[in-house]
Amino acid sequence: MQTPTLDARLEAVLEMIRTDVHADIGSDHARLPVRLIREGRAERCIAVELNPGPLEQARRSVARSRLEAQIEVREGDGFGPILPGELGSASLCGMGAYTIRGILERAGERLPPALVLQPNDSALLIRLWARETGYHVRAERLIAGYWPYPVLRLERAEGADLAYEGMPLDAALKYGPLLLRLGGGVICRQIEADIARLQKVAAPGRESWHELETARTALDVLGHGIK
Repeated sequence: MQTPTLDARLEAVLEMIRTDVHADIGSDHARLPVRLIREGRAERCIAVELNPGPLEQARRSVARSRLEAQIEVREGDGFGPILPGELGSASLCGMGAYTIRGILERAGERLPPALVLQPNDSALLIRLWARETGYHVRAERLIAGYWPYPVLRLERAEGADLAYEGMPLDAALKYGPLLLRLGGGVICRQIEADIARLQKVAAPGRESWHELETARTALDVLGHGIK
């Protein structure tokens, strides 16, 4: 039986999940839950989908995989079909950060102790939400693609998030504390592109000026300096 392929973004998400019960919110084709079960990264999965077309696609995918006993497809919005305490972790992928944050804010007591999130734009809003709600950054990847795709694993924990320790906060929130520690070509190119774009429009007193200074600080953290 053929194992479904995932693009680089979802492969990074897959690698950050290992749990008993996992929910993929907005699962679409349900390829991620199928791979999670096939690779033993989850004992049971719930694929949640709101829209009729993707919902039917998810059901067909699970049926073709013959994993109906381990993957349940549920219709609903966000965490609405999930019971409090039902999950070990959940993933939300391929949406804007604003949309992801809205789903998380509405989830309430249905939120699991671990989240793996892949926004299609800056993860700033998600990192701010995590700091406000007691989730710590445990892992981060930045995947090259049409644009750079951040992937984060967050875990509920007490106290201060040590991922930010010793880091300039604005830069770490914008670009990722663990990504800045790790460095690499993808994040370096992203920051340099931001600097080049912002230099054309930034002026003292404007938000773009603060964004430019944040990008320059992030580049300093990477050790590349400012040209």
